[in-house]
Amino acid sequence: MGEEVGARTFSREDRARYREKVRRCLDVFAEMLRESRFDVERPMTGLEIELNLVDDDSRPTMRNADVLAAVADPSFQTELGQFNVEINVAPRRLVGTGTAEFESHVRASLNAAEEKARTVGAHMVMIGILPTLEPGHLTAGALSANPRYALLNEQIFAARGEDLRIAISGVERLATTADTITPEAACTSTQFHLQVSPADFAGYWNAAQAVAGVQLALGANSPLFFGRELWRETRVPLFQQATDTRPEEIKAQGVRPRVWFGERWINSVFDLFEENVRYFPALLPVGDPEDPAETLAAGGVPKLAELRLHNGTIYRWNRPVYDVWKGRPHLRVENRVLPAGPTVVDTIANGAFYFGLVRALAEADRPLWSQMSFSAAEENFTSGARHGVDAQVYWPGLGYLPATELVLRRLLPLAHQGLDGWGVDPAERDRLLGIIEQRCLTGRNGASWQVAALHRLESADHLDRPEALREVVRHYVELMHSNRPVHEWPVP
Repeated sequence: MGEEVGARTFSREDRARYREKVRRCLDVFAEMLRESRFDVERPMTGLEIELNLVDDDSRPTMRNADVLAAVADPSFQTELGQFNVEINVAPRRLVGTGTAEFESHVRASLNAAEEKARTVGAHMVMIGILPTLEPGHLTAGALSANPRYALLNEQIFAARGEDLRIAISGVERLATTADTITPEAACTSTQFHLQVSPADFAGYWNAAQAVAGVQLALGANSPLFFGRELWRETRVPLFQQATDTRPEEIKAQGVRPRVWFGERWINSVFDLFEENVRYFPALLPVGDPEDPAETLAAGGVPKLAELRLHNGTIYRWNRPVYDVWKGRPHLRVENRVLPAGPTVVDTIANGAFYFGLVRALAEADRPLWSQMSFSAAEENFTSGARHGVDAQVYWPGLGYLPATELVLRRLLPLAHQGLDGWGVDPAERDRLLGIIEQRCLTGRNGASWQVAALHRLESADHLDRPEALREVVRHYVELMHSNRPVHEWPVP
């Protein structure tokens, strides 16, 4: 969400000043793009994973402050809910054995953190939505202590003027209301970062949008919420609704939501930041003393603090990122499509598939987005979220077909090509993309395993729904630590 924000209130003058300042930042950003003042050498990739915390009975535990104190690792940070933490993995290049280094680092960090978390009665779970969450867990008291979360909650409800209504119709139906944004904390994700040059940004963002539906189909891991079987990736509609600043009348007018797939292919990264400024009022109008134009004129690198903070309150599934590292500005595509989990190796395989595929598509002679409507990409996104590995998707030249068939026929060869372009070791490439292939052949991902396990425990062991959900989580945690990819997991 950008920089840390302390507790405060905002006046009308604050909002007017912020609007003017964020527009000034946008002008400076445009000038920087024209002058090509960006780090484009040795592009890096990054990874963030949000985690749930459970107790010994597989229920959520509000202990993130205690867990973080016990872990004592700056890579781990708070998230919105007290039952969440996040690990930020140091960026690295993919060349050679970069993917294997990501995997070994993440596994070692999580194993060490889990061991320390156990000393305060908590366990870490990589899962899109924790199946044992109940309405009583998602109250104002579950917000993390960081003042920015309380402030964000206050500003979203000030914009709405009424409680949130959450309604999801899937295999079963859910209709409930919330008077805080805490249901957002139920949604834990994996975020892949890819540094790109300004000239290449549009191609990579468009490619990421085009494959988002397939990503969800293969990686869905959030089928259960409040005891109901809903979408295979329920995190998508839940996140959209839990952060919605629009009352019903505003929705009916066509005002854009803050959790947004978008509405068009882009020609420049500037298009996305300009849309942010044009369409979305500030949620957190916190000013920074820097004058970005003066900094740029003096030969410095402006922070563009207001533009970055505003960007952090608009939740695109593929978000543009402007950042400064060691005095040099750079751009990243932040892919926020996938849920957390199920295992470290599944996460790294998902990353390899994504990084390889978007490179191949971005560098293709004929851009995919010249052959495919944006609405088709959005339809694929919804289909992947709703149906998971059973999703039907559209692809130019092939029409509508099962997502798994598309991956096996067309997308895995492209991902191979893209990983070769990144210089990934061939053995690493084949190992990780082999996991994606087996997921397609078996039809098994985190969501399908959770649903199969729930039905098995309810029907064969005659457990009621709450007890069956606790057993699902217990088995999930055991298998998650086995380091076997999810397509190899037995159903209990």
